[in-house]
Amino acid sequence: MAPHKRLLLLCTTTGYQTHAFTDAAQRLGLAITFGTDRCHVLDDPWRDGALPLRFEDPENAAAKVVEYSRQTPIHAVVAIGDRPTSTAARVAEALRLPGHPAHAADICRDKSRSRQCLRNAGVSVPEFRRVPLHSDPRQLAAEVGAAGATCVGFPCVLKPLALSGSRGVIRANNPEEFVHAFERIRSLLRNRDVGALREETSNFVQIESYIDGTEVAVEGLVDRGRVRILAIFDKPDPLVGPYFEETIYVAPSRLPAAIQAQIAAVLQSAVTALGLFHGPLHAELRINSDAVWVLEVAARPIGGLCARALRFQQNMSLEELLLRHALGEQVEPVRESVASGVMMLPTPHAGILEAVENLEQAAKTPGIEAIEITAKLKENLVPLPEGSSYLGFIFARGKTPRVVESALREAHAKLRFVISPALPVL
Repeated sequence: MAPHKRLLLLCTTTGYQTHAFTDAAQRLGLAITFGTDRCHVLDDPWRDGALPLRFEDPENAAAKVVEYSRQTPIHAVVAIGDRPTSTAARVAEALRLPGHPAHAADICRDKSRSRQCLRNAGVSVPEFRRVPLHSDPRQLAAEVGAAGATCVGFPCVLKPLALSGSRGVIRANNPEEFVHAFERIRSLLRNRDVGALREETSNFVQIESYIDGTEVAVEGLVDRGRVRILAIFDKPDPLVGPYFEETIYVAPSRLPAAIQAQIAAVLQSAVTALGLFHGPLHAELRINSDAVWVLEVAARPIGGLCARALRFQQNMSLEELLLRHALGEQVEPVRESVASGVMMLPTPHAGILEAVENLEQAAKTPGIEAIEITAKLKENLVPLPEGSSYLGFIFARGKTPRVVESALREAHAKLRFVISPALPVL
């Protein structure tokens, strides 16, 4: 690695992954410049030299980075989370660095545009329609329920266009559930924390056909237009709604080799249609007897601390792999030989987190490598669909995916979260 190369790391205030990327950059001898949307008023409030950016305005954010680079050259750019991806793509284009094109990053951030793009290319996606947030949900429910009146019928799924991590995603089986779901999503999108993101897509709700089947997550790299699968994660817990809180990811996948090959082929078609070119890839797909259905393709790595479930030869982390890829190095990622997995600890109900009990006993479960509780004591917990975070993460490794899954479930069963009711706001 050549000395004194500089990484631009674009991140928000809430990302779990920042420290992991920072550690990987330091191992590679990279200098780091942060670009964040933490504060636009104070000058360097965290004393880390971060560039204050507005990720909802990627053109101006990228221009600010380019101006900075005239004095301090940047050799690679990496975005953590969804919001900075459009800025990262524009920076890469302007500085002629390896990356995804800006138009592709923009499409991936909009569930409606990405669905249309994939459908036009013949990729199997749910039927969908986008509606304004001010729409009458009763009228919409009548249209969904009317045979032949719309391509989307019951059961259906309602979701915000820009939010990620299953936040605001609700299944509706009938008109009554539809109206209730729409009102909950509208209330969520009008909340102060979501409104502060200033996303244009927050003015819309997407209605989609519910696709039954087995769901998987795929972590990959796009290498000059070619998809390279890093891992296919099985999701052994059924995701049938009404909410879609993800819990367990296990790799390698136990799906038949022919199905895995089909997943790879469909994902390549999706990447080509979207125009992704060079950088990280995280996708969600469902498989049933009809097709392999693409639910999401994101121009970013897996979220939260879940990347710890992946290791590659020579004990390389996903973060180091992505940094080398962003620098234009030729990487040959080979996943470790053992099975691995992560459990995202769900929030059982709303309230104040008072204590986490039996943590030591759970950590001693055979196969468990670590348990990270990311929720803070006295924190006001909000479960899905309104919530946006998990209580923490459990990591396991073992000889087989079945062993890993069993270890995660056993450790989770030992944990006890003490949650007291939150006092109402008067």
